[in-house]
Amino acid sequence: MNYSLQGFAFNQIRRHLKSVRILATIVIRQDNTVTMVDHSTTLSPEPIPIIDPAEPFPGRKLVRSWLVPLCGKRTALPILMIIFDFALFFGSVWATLWFSSGIAKILAGMVAGFVIGRLFILGHDACHQSLTPHRKLNRVLGRIAFLPSLTPYSLWDIGHNLVHHGQTNLKGFDFVWAPYSLEEYQALSPGRQWLERIYRSGMVPGLYYFVEMWWLRMYFPTKTYMGAQRPAFVWDGLLVSAFGLVWVVILAVMAHVTHQSLWLTEFTGFLIPFVFWNFMIGFVVYAHHTHTRVAWYDNKVEWTKAQPFVSTTVHLIFRFKVGALMHHIMEHTAHHLDMGIPLYRLKEAQDFLENHLPGRIVVQPFSWAWYFKTARLCKLYDFKSRCWLDFDGKRTSQPVASFGA
Repeated sequence: MNYSLQGFAFNQIRRHLKSVRILATIVIRQDNTVTMVDHSTTLSPEPIPIIDPAEPFPGRKLVRSWLVPLCGKRTALPILMIIFDFALFFGSVWATLWFSSGIAKILAGMVAGFVIGRLFILGHDACHQSLTPHRKLNRVLGRIAFLPSLTPYSLWDIGHNLVHHGQTNLKGFDFVWAPYSLEEYQALSPGRQWLERIYRSGMVPGLYYFVEMWWLRMYFPTKTYMGAQRPAFVWDGLLVSAFGLVWVVILAVMAHVTHQSLWLTEFTGFLIPFVFWNFMIGFVVYAHHTHTRVAWYDNKVEWTKAQPFVSTTVHLIFRFKVGALMHHIMEHTAHHLDMGIPLYRLKEAQDFLENHLPGRIVVQPFSWAWYFKTARLCKLYDFKSRCWLDFDGKRTSQPVASFGA
């Protein structure tokens, strides 16, 4: 090849690569041979600095560029994960029929509820288009994985991907566990104040998710909560309704065939799994963004300056590999920074961020004492001072400093 043409060709390649996410590097050796170094499974060989907490935050775009090598997606692995989790789900539901002990049936139902959560997390990744590299396949897998949780795919896509991820912890946009100010709370009716106290008690996170997120905003929502109506919303609602109906009917048939109590069968095989799932997801979304070190904002300019994709998210650490059992959804800072990172790479991405951005990320070892203390402290929010309040308006946390400075 003519050297001038060769140089022109490689210059064009380099110019093109500047506009895309680089998953490989073209290397031109001295003997004019060309090789490609794959970075889809390893971080960039170029040294990435550790950012001192006193220095300005480097910005989301730059930090995301560091994580590009971790955005490579696979096809077979996530499909096998979905198959495995569905086997666990059907097996645990079947166990509610097989066991004769009522306690064993209840425990099996709780396991089924936990597995529903695992399947939902896989569907959540598919809805972000980060589970596999194939968009159409992701939409199919996402809808399938969402079935046991009765989650309409298209409505979750709107409420979660566009609203929550696009405006995390920005009051008036992100509605997920959004706190009231003291003035807003005092303006509520006595009944609604009572309900807010129940929600914020820490005892029933599943009730909040069931009512405020699933029932009002996802399961055939009214125009009050979803102004724009799309055919996909209806079809996805019908799809999960059909799955739920088949689930209940099969349990009823099996109760008759095995001469078991219909009510006990439905209670342990359907209601307990669904209730457990609601408590699990309600707890998870609460813990992801509620912490005395996490701020909420009612001003978009201040919100933007605060680098909210890092500063409004908690990395909750569990013992006994519970985080891995939950498909690493608790490595949540990395997920919010770049939704394109698949769940099977999140732990590596989270570790990288915490090593290179010391002091920027809220890391919290989990304990029930911490959880209920947080629920006790985080009732209302002072958006001007950026601190949490109790229901009487007394300050319960220190003001949160902005990381964007």
